[in-house]
Amino acid sequence: MKPLPTLLALVLSSLLNQSAIASTQVIHAGELLSVPGMYPLKKQTIIVKDGEIFAVKKGFVDAKTVDKNAIFIDLSNSFVMPGLMDMHVHLQMELGPDNIKDTVKLSNADIAMKSVHYAKKTLMAGFTTVRDLLSESEQMYALRDGVNKGWIEGPRIIAAAGISITGGHLDTDGMAPDLLAMKSPKTLCDGPFECRKMTRQAIKYGADAIKVASTGGVLSDTNTGTGQQMTDDELKEIVDTAHDLGRKVASHAHATAGINAALRAGVDSIEHGSYADKETIKLFKQSGAYLVPTLLAGATVVNMAETSDFMSLPIRAKAIRVGADMLANFEISYKAGVKIAFGTDSGVSKHGINAQEAVLMHQAGMSTSEILKSATVNSADLIGMSDKLGTIEPGKFADIIATNTSPLKNIKALLDVSFVMKGGKVYKHQ
Repeated sequence: MKPLPTLLALVLSSLLNQSAIASTQVIHAGELLSVPGMYPLKKQTIIVKDGEIFAVKKGFVDAKTVDKNAIFIDLSNSFVMPGLMDMHVHLQMELGPDNIKDTVKLSNADIAMKSVHYAKKTLMAGFTTVRDLLSESEQMYALRDGVNKGWIEGPRIIAAAGISITGGHLDTDGMAPDLLAMKSPKTLCDGPFECRKMTRQAIKYGADAIKVASTGGVLSDTNTGTGQQMTDDELKEIVDTAHDLGRKVASHAHATAGINAALRAGVDSIEHGSYADKETIKLFKQSGAYLVPTLLAGATVVNMAETSDFMSLPIRAKAIRVGADMLANFEISYKAGVKIAFGTDSGVSKHGINAQEAVLMHQAGMSTSEILKSATVNSADLIGMSDKLGTIEPGKFADIIATNTSPLKNIKALLDVSFVMKGGKVYKHQ
């Protein structure tokens, strides 16, 4: 029998393996938008070491002068920019006629496998970081951790837990009473002190962020409207508790009263923000909160309500009314100077078409430069990761995408991403 490896041999083997994994990559970028919101530069060289941006240099630098073993990536005919970020996805689902059936038919393992599939589609579309705003928590945390460990191909995931009042938008609905009892979330709360406890519990079990619903929702299968549901004191308690524990809070909000209540409570982002008034704009600017518009979700539910028959009457009525109003309300908020972070609500829409949101934002009057900034610089700021994400600068994660033509000239270029790198690993190169 061969002797067991000595400690020294194990250490040497580990170092050799790390050396084999570590590499230098030299990328020639024909046009480089290193900092979205600023002007792109022609003929730039990006040097990547150990998964991070090491340097950005003028001109096309010969890879062998950087490192004789460097890997050369030729994007000299492409538009290159930081990886896109989507601040509102649901990686475990896609809206359709089988959703209720799947709730009782699919196992937790099945749901986890679906999320693996949707995560890869999202990454291949050029979205290297996402914020999942409510899924089955245990499976989502496992997906997040599996991606981080390199077991699964997917975007970097900020995984949120939902805190809901009984019967609120994030509670379970549309089922028989016995199924409602089985499927109801474990983080339901009524009153500020219960909500404090549920927030702490959600963070204890692994939540990177907290999502609340200050108003009703379009896809809740109840005739409770889209007005304010969470009370001011419940919202305030959740936000204060989450912030004390280092977590940010996103609030699903449609009606004006619910948006304003969430902003007064100190949430970090408003999701949808369908009906804003002058007070809303003032509160956005005072608080520094972001609006995550999810225009793609609005367009999707309107289309489904008008062309299919699987939605209940309450959902269909809400979808047509709210979905049709979202675009105009986004335009008002954007033109008033509200900070915008890119988000789609993918899962309502299909995964992998996230960039359609950019097309809708442009139709509503947002400039291409500001759209790209919303999906990079602003999104990184929203999740508190500006030190590592959002730009192509030394010390940042090497999250890099490329398109064949410039999305600054035609935003639809984002619909066909030809190159995807995340953390220095190339996942797509057409």
